[in-house]
Amino acid sequence: MAQVIVRKLEETVKRKLKQRAARHGHSMEQEIRDILRNAVKHDERPGKGLGTEIAELFKGIGLEEPIQELRGYPVQPFKFDDE
Repeated sequence: MAQVIVRKLEETVKRKLKQRAARHGHSMEQEIRDILRNAVKHDERPGKGLGTEIAELFKGIGLEEPIQELRGYPVQPFKFDDE
């Protein structure tokens, strides 16, 4: 097991950690371990691109043919009839 030393921790932070640990029924050391575990829990998987996330949301709804990519196409603002 690794050990970490935290220097220059404000007294108010230390006091609040002790209070939080007491509310959860364990030591301040255990509370800090839990906080650190939770802080890195979601960092383990690499993030996906927005397009991949959107595609996964709509996966399996019946669209069989691929959607054409729009890279390289000029983007034009929509023209309303009253313009």
